[in-house]
Amino acid sequence: MNIMTILQAAPAAQGSQWSMWIMLALIFVVMWFFMIRPQRKQQKELQNFRDSLKKGDKVVTIGGIYGTVTEIKEGSVLIEVDNNVKIRVSKQALVKDFTENAQ
Repeated sequence: MNIMTILQAAPAAQGSQWSMWIMLALIFVVMWFFMIRPQRKQQKELQNFRDSLKKGDKVVTIGGIYGTVTEIKEGSVLIEVDNNVKIRVSKQALVKDFTENAQ
């Protein structure tokens, strides 16, 4: 094996190393655009919904209980689930009731 063969192989190995880092960076960018960014957007929309709750809004708990907001406090909400049946739940346990939009 002569010295010329060794010198020609070194730049090729260095070039493939750069392409590996570029591909790794591209994979991270694609994951960010398709996974992390939409999730953050959805979390922000949900937080805005919880902050803008008002009396009379229809909500669903994460446990699947449908109700109407009757009272709002700092970290909790009183919802009416039936005639004179009210439960207090954390604001973090509420999502918007989308069933009225589907009809």
